[in-house]
Amino acid sequence: MSEPPRSKPLQAKAIATVWRLLSRCSPALLWRMARGLGPLVHRLSARERKVTDINLREVYPQFDETRRTRLARDSIRHSTATMLELGFAWMAAPARVEASIQAVHGRELLDDARAEGRGVIVLAPHFGNWEVLNFWLSGHFPFTAMYEPPKIAELDPLIRQGRERMGAALVPTNSRGVAALLKALKRSEAVGILPDQEPAWRGGVFADFFHRPAYTGTLLPKLVARTQARVVTGVARRRLGGEGRAQGFEIHFLAADERVYDPDEAIAARGVNASVEAAIALDPAQYQWEYKRYRKTPEEQQQRSDYRRYRLYR
Repeated sequence: MSEPPRSKPLQAKAIATVWRLLSRCSPALLWRMARGLGPLVHRLSARERKVTDINLREVYPQFDETRRTRLARDSIRHSTATMLELGFAWMAAPARVEASIQAVHGRELLDDARAEGRGVIVLAPHFGNWEVLNFWLSGHFPFTAMYEPPKIAELDPLIRQGRERMGAALVPTNSRGVAALLKALKRSEAVGILPDQEPAWRGGVFADFFHRPAYTGTLLPKLVARTQARVVTGVARRRLGGEGRAQGFEIHFLAADERVYDPDEAIAARGVNASVEAAIALDPAQYQWEYKRYRKTPEEQQQRSDYRRYRLYR
């Protein structure tokens, strides 16, 4: 279980002030800031650097050391940009955020599903700026997403306001939230799911993610089985022009791997991971490789199972 939010009013005030200041900047300026700060973050953030290096060695063993190092540096630069862009996505005037979205690809996947009376499940991996994706989705469709409060209690109303300001409905990450997602899908609305966040034990299955087992949530097949919803992958990709200059964002909606509709949860989970892999292929540097996607292992699951058999595991 995650730790309950703690009260840190001074820290919250400082963070909120930074977000408000950054909300006045353009995406192009924020990207220039990220390009400048990225090397420093890479040097000083040992944990993020090591996790990124481990993940890239697992995912791209065919790359030589030079190429992996360059990709790791680019990934941390993009993750830095995402953090700098939070204030923009949450607090900048809606017209400014909308104008920063230069193109939307694959919208017909959502429109066609809703025209058929189906809900749409949007798999939103940690790629590009997922807060910009939330902004666009909630401004163009009835949209519901799960939400877990931040670790700093005083930031909760600020983040909620930012994510809900275009009409998104945020629901808790529990059975009540799942019930709300089901109701939204039965109304032919859109819901968002994070497909690459490792669930708690008993909330997932192991399925290959870039040829290595990763513990993957099984909420998706349960929602599909009960609603016949369509599944798409959605990302907000940072759009870079000549000399790496940022030109805003472009939204991509991709048809999910057909295995996501399989009633077998293990097969559906592999389809989810394949869908995330397809999104990453748009620009691998924009994926958040700093996350410990392979933290849980099948061996650990078996050990827990053996202990539970004798009621020794806690």
